Amino acid sequence: MCHDGRVSAASPVEVEPDLSPDEITVLATPWVTIVWNDPVNLMSYVTYVFQKYFGYDEKKAEKLMMEVHEDGKSVVSSGSREEMERDVQAMHEYGLWATLDKQS
Repeated sequence: MCHDGRVSAASPVEVEPDLSPDEITVLATPWVTIVWNDPVNLMSYVTYVFQKYFGYDEKKAEKLMMEVHEDGKSVVSSGSREEMERDVQAMHEYGLWATLDKQS
């Protein structure tokens, strides 16, 4: 905003006039971190990682681990693309298989 209260041309609150509501929704869609089942890590270790990194309580961590084990994958976090890239990298550092995707 300008000092007199008017919105300046460079204001970050302006929305591109040529974006449709659907395109604006896509831009606002959160991203998710998906952890995939693997033949290497023990279920107890996966539960530990979810508690340690995400701060989930034991019940939630075990629920997510069971989704990974039984369904082959689980969405373990959601947020901005940058946050999910960080979470995926952290899962890789713990030795888990993880990817990010747009939330559907």
